[in-house]
Amino acid sequence: MSFFKAINYWVLGGFDGKVGPYKAIEAAAAMGMDGLEITVGDCLPVDTPELECRKILDAAHRAGIKLRTLATGFYWGCSLGSADAAERAKAIDFTRQYLRLAAALKAETVLVVPGAVDVAWDPSRPVTAYQTVWENSIASLKQVLPDAERLGVNIALENVWNKFLLSPMEMKHYLDSFQSERIGSYLDIGNTLLNGYPEHWIEILGPRIKAIHIKNFKREDAGGLLHGFGDDLDTGDANFAAVKAALEKWAPNVPLTAEMIPFSRLPNLVLPDAALAQDTAAKLKKWF
Repeated sequence: MSFFKAINYWVLGGFDGKVGPYKAIEAAAAMGMDGLEITVGDCLPVDTPELECRKILDAAHRAGIKLRTLATGFYWGCSLGSADAAERAKAIDFTRQYLRLAAALKAETVLVVPGAVDVAWDPSRPVTAYQTVWENSIASLKQVLPDAERLGVNIALENVWNKFLLSPMEMKHYLDSFQSERIGSYLDIGNTLLNGYPEHWIEILGPRIKAIHIKNFKREDAGGLLHGFGDDLDTGDANFAAVKAALEKWAPNVPLTAEMIPFSRLPNLVLPDAALAQDTAAKLKKWF
C-alpha cells in the first residue's frame, strides 16, 4: 500500500523560523514528499490571519503538497497539566488558537503534549506530581475538546519523554476516557524505543492513532540518552518492516511525518540541514 509521507518543518527550516512556509513547501515538493508539517510558534505564529493561511494553502496546492498536520514546541514551556492555574489558562488559550489555525489551513490534526512531570533538558521547569498532571491535563483538554469537535480538527497527544503516559495501555485508557473521536494519539516511533516497541503501540492504539512521527533511536546501556536520536533514519533500533506491517493492519491511512532532529550532534546542533533533509526524505520513501 501507499502511505502519505511528509517532512516536519524543523528539519527544513530549523527552530528560528527564518525559512518561511513558502520556501518550506517548495523544498518538501522538491524532495518528493506528499506533505509538510508546519510548526507553530516558529514557522507560523499561532495568530496568523486567515488571509495569509489561504495564501499558504494556495501555494501548497500549486506545489502538490498537503498540510495534514501541525506541530509545536509550545507545550514544553506552558503545560495543560501544570499545577499553576494561570499557566494552564495560557495553554488552553493557545490550544484554541492552534485549533483555529489548523482549521484555516485545512489541517486535520494538531500535535499536543498534554503535560509533563518534568522537562529533563530544562531545569527551569518544575517537577509536577504525576497525579496532578493526569487530573489537570484531562480537565484542560475537556475545555478545548468542544472547539476541536466544532472545527473538525483532531487533537493528537504525542508520546514524548515527559515521564507521563508511558505505555500504550495507559495511553489507550487515557484517550478512551474522553469518549471522543476527535482526541487520539500522535505516535512517535523513535520515542517509543527507550522502553518499548512501536509495533506494539500501533496494535494496541489502532484507530486511535491520528498521525505518526518517523525517526529512529539507538538504545545503549539498557536505555539511552538524547544522543541516541541520530542523523540517519536507517541507524537505530526501529524495525521499520514491523512498523510498516503493523500500520498496514491497524492504522493504514494515517499521515507519516519524518521528524529527524539529530540530538546526536549536541551541543553543536544546527538546523536546517539540507543534506539531512534530503537523506531523510529519501529513506522515508524507501521504507514506506
